[in-house]
Amino acid sequence: MAISAHHYQRFVRATSQEVFAAISTPEGIRRWWHDTAYDAPLVVGEAYQSVLPDGRVATGGVVQTLDAPTKLVQTWRPRYAADLAAEPAGVLDWTVQPVGDGLTRLVLVHGGLAFSPLVWANVRDGWQWLLDNLKSVLETGVALPDWSVEREPVTGGDADWHRSQAVEANNAVWELLGRTDRAPDDDEELLRRAYAAAYHWDRTAAAAPVNEVRAAYLIGKAHLVTGSPDLALRQGDRMLALCAKEGIGDFDLAYAHELRARALAAVGRAEEAAASRAAAFAVAVVDAEDRQVVEQDFADL
Repeated sequence: MAISAHHYQRFVRATSQEVFAAISTPEGIRRWWHDTAYDAPLVVGEAYQSVLPDGRVATGGVVQTLDAPTKLVQTWRPRYAADLAAEPAGVLDWTVQPVGDGLTRLVLVHGGLAFSPLVWANVRDGWQWLLDNLKSVLETGVALPDWSVEREPVTGGDADWHRSQAVEANNAVWELLGRTDRAPDDDEELLRRAYAAAYHWDRTAAAAPVNEVRAAYLIGKAHLVTGSPDLALRQGDRMLALCAKEGIGDFDLAYAHELRARALAAVGRAEEAAASRAAAFAVAVVDAEDRQVVEQDFADL
C-alpha cells in the first residue's frame, strides 16, 4: 500500500503571473520559503538546487515541466537532513489557475512518496505553513512569523528514533513480501518485522489514526502470505472499523476492502470475498498516482 502524495490548495488574491513567479524564480521563493532561493533560474531538463543564506544546500532535483504561468513540475529531495536525503526523491507538481479578477488558485501535489515515509511525515504540516506564507507575502507583502522555530526537530529524541526504526522495519517487510523464495524462517521474520513497524510507528511524533490503519494492513498482509488468512481477516476488519470511526477514505479504505477480499477468499467465503472485492474497486481514489498504484496492486484481485 502506497503513502504516495500530499495535496494542497490555496486561493491567492494575486495574478497567475505573480503566483507563478513566486514558485519558480530565485527572488520569488526567497520571500516565503525560509529565506532559501534557487541558485540559478530554472531550466527544463536541468538540475536545480535551493540554498540557504549561509550557502548550505536546502533542496534539489530536476525541472521536468516549466510552462509559465500555469505549470511547474520538479523532482524534489530535501538536503537539510541526512535521513531525509537518503530517501527517494519525490515530485512537486504545481498548477496555477486564474479563477477570477485578480484571484488565482494554486494547487500543489507532493507525490512520489510511497517509499519515503520520513519525508512524507516531515513535510506534511510544513507545506501548510509555507503555502500560507506565500499567500501572506503576495497579498500583504508581509511574511508570517517563522514557524520553523517552533516545529518538531527533524532529528533527535525518542520520537525520531522510533520513526527511524519504523521506516527500517516497514521497508524490510516489503522487501520480504517481494521475494518468491521465502523459507519458513523468512516467514517468521516477516511477521516480526510487521509487528515491529506497527509498534514503532505508534510511538512517533506524527502518529495518527491513518498510521494505525496502515499498520493493520501490513500485519494483515504478512499473515495472509504466511498462511493465516483468518488473522489477516481480523486485521482487515480492524482497518474497516478504524476507517469508519475516523472518517478515513480514499486508498486506505480501498486497501481495507482489498485485504478482506483476499482473506475471505482464502478461508472459502467466496460470496463475501466478491462483495469486498467490488467494494475495493468502488472506492474513489482521487490522486492519479495513487489510482495507478491501486490498479497495479489490485490487478490480480
